[in-house]
Amino acid sequence: MEGQVAIVTGASRGIGKEIARQLAERGVKLSILGSSEQIHKTRKELTDQELENILSFKADVAKEYEVEHVVEATKNAYGRVDMLVNNAGVGLFKQVEDVTLEEWKKTFEVNVQGVFLCTKAVLPSMKRQHSGTIITVSSDVARYTIPNGSLYTATKYAVQGFMGSISQEVREHRIRVGTVNPGMVDTYFADSRQGDPSKEDWLKVQDIAQAVLYMAEAPDHMMIDELHLHPFAQDYPRS
Repeated sequence: MEGQVAIVTGASRGIGKEIARQLAERGVKLSILGSSEQIHKTRKELTDQELENILSFKADVAKEYEVEHVVEATKNAYGRVDMLVNNAGVGLFKQVEDVTLEEWKKTFEVNVQGVFLCTKAVLPSMKRQHSGTIITVSSDVARYTIPNGSLYTATKYAVQGFMGSISQEVREHRIRVGTVNPGMVDTYFADSRQGDPSKEDWLKVQDIAQAVLYMAEAPDHMMIDELHLHPFAQDYPRS
């Protein structure tokens, strides 16, 4: 993967930051996105490890012009885009009558619209170069439902359908598309605290990043459509 160019969304902290770190260690040139100024601090933390070729952007994945700016700036800097990791996402868990319309819209904007806009923005150049990898970090609830999760689960079902369809559209261009669907991960998800003792037996951000890298480093002749990861501590439906 050395010398390839990747865009990673939701990279300020947690899973996205770890994905960026592991990609950079493999010599991948990066553009990292985050919704706050923290993204620039993250870039400095990565470059402090003598990792070069990292651009950082404060950008909202739900806004088309901001996404397009990031993609164009990446191509101007590096000449191409080889990989997109859709990692940005938000979680909200309430009974359905307690979910406001604003919360519904915002969650869909980030979790679904963001994946759509970022994917749409990189596809033309990937098609021209006849290669590329698009990986979305989704969730295990893209395959089953949970109580108090109607909103979040709905977005992940939408992402699963979108990515599956896109995969069929672009395979003739040798663009690989896949999803990583983790269960419980020790991160900042849903305003929780990474490293909380109650999450000691959960998956770690390194586990998810390694799954993304496993998918990205597959041989050129192979596609990995989905990876599902769960900790032993999690009980979940198997069907």
